[in-house]
Amino acid sequence: MYLEIVSPEATLFSGEVDAVAVPGVNGEFEILQNHAPIISLLKDGLVKISGNIVLDEEVAPKFTKTGKGFALSISSGTIEMKDNKLIVLAD
Repeated sequence: MYLEIVSPEATLFSGEVDAVAVPGVNGEFEILQNHAPIISLLKDGLVKISGNIVLDEEVAPKFTKTGKGFALSISSGTIEMKDNKLIVLAD
């Protein structure tokens, strides 16, 4: 699936990923390939992305390396999943 993570300052990531876990307001949940369309609010926590991920040098310091990929700390945000494209608007 294609993922875009956008902050007010810049696009932090765009590319193909295997899975994304997000801190939803009702608890953490994971989005995989072919997930049903969804719009959700996010709360303070980590957006965890897994797959064969390459980060741009200028945004890499914002991410933390994990066992399966990377994590990005956010304070809030929203997501939209549609047609195998996930957009994360993060604060």
